[in-house]
Amino acid sequence: MLRLTWVQPEDLLGHELRQARQDGREPSAVAARWRAAGGADAPDRAGASQGRASRYLRQLAEDLLDELADLPSRLNEPTDLEAIKALCPQWPSYDCAPVGADRAVPRAPYGGLPSRLSSAAPTRQAPVSAPAPRPPHPRAYHAAWLGRAVGCLLGKPVEKLPLHAIRELARATGNWPLNHYFTAHGVPAELLSAHPWNRRSAPTSLAENIDGMPEDDDLNYPLLNLLLLQRHTRDFTTADVAALWLDELPAGRTFTAERVAYRNLLTGVEPPLTARHRNPFREWIGALIRADAHGWTNPGDPAAAAEQAHRDATLTHTANGVYAAMFIAAVIATAAAGSHDVHACLRAGRSVIPPHSRLAHAVDHAIRLAGEHDDFDTVVDELHAVHSPTHHWVHAVPNTALIAAALTHADGDFTGSVCRAVSGGWDTDSNGATAGSVAGLLARDPDALPDRWTIPLKNRLATSVGGFDGTGFDTLAHLTHLEATRS
Repeated sequence: MLRLTWVQPEDLLGHELRQARQDGREPSAVAARWRAAGGADAPDRAGASQGRASRYLRQLAEDLLDELADLPSRLNEPTDLEAIKALCPQWPSYDCAPVGADRAVPRAPYGGLPSRLSSAAPTRQAPVSAPAPRPPHPRAYHAAWLGRAVGCLLGKPVEKLPLHAIRELARATGNWPLNHYFTAHGVPAELLSAHPWNRRSAPTSLAENIDGMPEDDDLNYPLLNLLLLQRHTRDFTTADVAALWLDELPAGRTFTAERVAYRNLLTGVEPPLTARHRNPFREWIGALIRADAHGWTNPGDPAAAAEQAHRDATLTHTANGVYAAMFIAAVIATAAAGSHDVHACLRAGRSVIPPHSRLAHAVDHAIRLAGEHDDFDTVVDELHAVHSPTHHWVHAVPNTALIAAALTHADGDFTGSVCRAVSGGWDTDSNGATAGSVAGLLARDPDALPDRWTIPLKNRLATSVGGFDGTGFDTLAHLTHLEATRS
């Protein structure tokens, strides 16, 4: 029996009930009707439930999804760009990382903590008059692409596993704190039976199996955004993103919010309704993993990067799902300028998030924890205690918080950043990829990344995005540099 994941109405309804509680709507009456009819909770970690629902339950789920969408929210978390900007008093100026970008946080030795960290909301500063920063050398983009691939590959075997399983598997091979790719060699059979590797990833992503970078959506989307910029420049529209996906992205390579939006496009729903129509994943991590190219191609201009990410994200996401993409785009744009440390980059990202949003509170909390605790496991345990009871493991709020904590705690160090991001669980490959992209860009050169991470990639990327299969990361860096320098 074929059970297509992430689109079954009876599964979407359970996710929408949880999403409604998170975004300020009151779904209890709808939930009671669903339970009374025999409806089940959403699958905990998989994309589809085991059995097929009755025709009655499926129709009821569709009706209730529409009813939930009409419920009012008590939260002020807009998706409209101008409304977002109106709520952000520190919206960044060109080449301006808010909150004292000229007062860099001192770097600590690898494994240590910076001597002072600020998690407070930024205070307004005057625009900085400075020459427009030049795009980084292609080698910096090369390091960013490699960093994204390394972090993704590190996290792939343990994607979907609970936090305690990740720790146990790593400890079984002496790889804790995490410091290199996962391996099955030396792991007791009973542990592997209790916590099997990700089924699709283990054959390509365990240390003993790596032979180049395998396909992953965390790399497919940056490739698609290169195509987007090549075809439409940085003036692309959300409709351009949709048309590109229909032309170049196989439907089976989409997941969660992207799959629902893709389905909506095929049924005649147009953006931005594609992000809202029967889409309970609209605040999950999908838009965040598409944000890198928008930061790479706007060096020193976090505002432009955030606006570009917004046009991309609103095809599939709303509110905090969009904010997460804008946050990462702004972080990366600031890193691309080459004159800021990771803490200034994070402050720039923080400035494009509405300060009273759920994402802003989560990021502030995560950065504060990272500054307070020497042991990153303590930071992770606290983040899980706060977010895991209420959020799915793919939701943007906890995952963005974890990325911010990992980058802060590692002080931007490459190995420290990717290992902390993956070791924190949740969406391990996506978090590792984003942390690796930021830290790789800050490293500025592929030779600055340890060989144990980059040599197994063999400068080769597998993908189903047309024209890119087998492409080298050096070539991708050159193409990215061309888009960053295009006037």
